[in-house]
Formats: sequence, C-alpha cells, structure tokens
Amino acid sequence: MAVGILLLTHTGLGSALLEAARGVIGALPLAVEAVEYRNGDSAEATQHRAARCMRALDSGAGVLVLTDLYGSTPSNIGAQIASQGTTVRRVSGLNLPMLLRVLNYSDQDLPELALTAAAGARNGVILDTA
Repeated sequence: MAVGILLLTHTGLGSALLEAARGVIGALPLAVEAVEYRNGDSAEATQHRAARCMRALDSGAGVLVLTDLYGSTPSNIGAQIASQGTTVRRVSGLNLPMLLRVLNYSDQDLPELALTAAAGARNGVILDTA
C-alpha cells in the first residue's frame, strides 16, 4: 500500500505542478490527483469532488493533501474532507520542490511523508544574490 496524493489548489496550479512533475520524473510512483477550486465555483461542489478523489486515492495507507495557501478555500476544503473517515495529513505551501520531494520518497508512510513535504518546500526556497 502506498500513500495517495491529493493536490487541492486554486485554478490551474495543481494541474500545472502535476504536469511539471511528470516532465521531471516521468511515470509517477504514487497515485496523484489534482482538484482545483475555480473562481465562481461553490466551495461545496469542490469539496464533493475532493472527497471523491480522496476516497479513490486511499489504498489503506492514507492520503497526503497538499494545498497551495493555508487558510484559503482549497486549504479549508482540505481540512473539511480530512474528517470523512480517511487518514489524512494536510500540508500547505505547495510548490514544485515539495511535490518532487514527496514523489522521490514514495516509500514513506503518511506521517513521515508529510514531514518530507514540508522540508521539501522549505529547502526548495533559495535566496540568491545573482
């Protein structure tokens, strides 16, 4: 059993990051789906889509929900679906280094993978003088 990954983001971000990850890695080692909250959509409709995806991604090892902005509608939806019976960890601040790190450590269990995601996001931000 492997952890499923749900990208829960604003319009265009999740699908773009998923496409970029496939370009870097090729075939993804974990099941990953993106659900995007589009301006004008109801949060409830997005929540239903996200809950369906979460259930489909859960093979018994849980689901890592990666959101783009803590406190935003996608992040709040992630918090709401986390109480629906699936073991979930939610990490906000999604960026490409975070997603690539998660995919490169696909053998980790859910709690460890959540820590890896947060470290990947932090370590992927570099301040350069160039």
